[in-house]
Amino acid sequence: MEGSLRGQLLIASPGLVDYFRRTVVLVLEHNEDGAMGVVLNRPTDTAVAEAVPDLADLAGHDALVHAGGPVDPDAVLALGDVDGSPELLTPDDTDLEPSRLRVFAGYTGWAPGQLDGEIEEEAWITTPAEPDDAFAESDLWPEVLQRKGGTYALMATMPVDPTLN
Repeated sequence: MEGSLRGQLLIASPGLVDYFRRTVVLVLEHNEDGAMGVVLNRPTDTAVAEAVPDLADLAGHDALVHAGGPVDPDAVLALGDVDGSPELLTPDDTDLEPSRLRVFAGYTGWAPGQLDGEIEEEAWITTPAEPDDAFAESDLWPEVLQRKGGTYALMATMPVDPTLN
């Protein structure tokens, strides 16, 4: 492992056609033990108020649970905006009062060295996360590629289904 990707975004390359197709993942941890993160741009139809009523006031009564990834989809994770940066919150963080909160069901995970290998294979494009990315309501995949510029901006214009082009 050359360096930690913690706090970086992983943008799915157009070649990824599995669960991660057109996703943007915020890396929450990346070390010699592996990596974990959450998919930022996969809202579900389930309201936070319905799924996790205790978090509804912080998340907003119209907020939706986001599918954070294929690992442990019954696990609930919450990212809070604490002093302008997204932080993974636990039930012990009762003294924190995030200005924004996003609730995720499940997360993404990689074994030691797995994420590094996928990046070497160009399955993921990396870029620094901006504070608002974790709470974006827009289609984050093309937005982040546009922001990266160059050939990535062109990639951002790809239709969801290239066969319809």
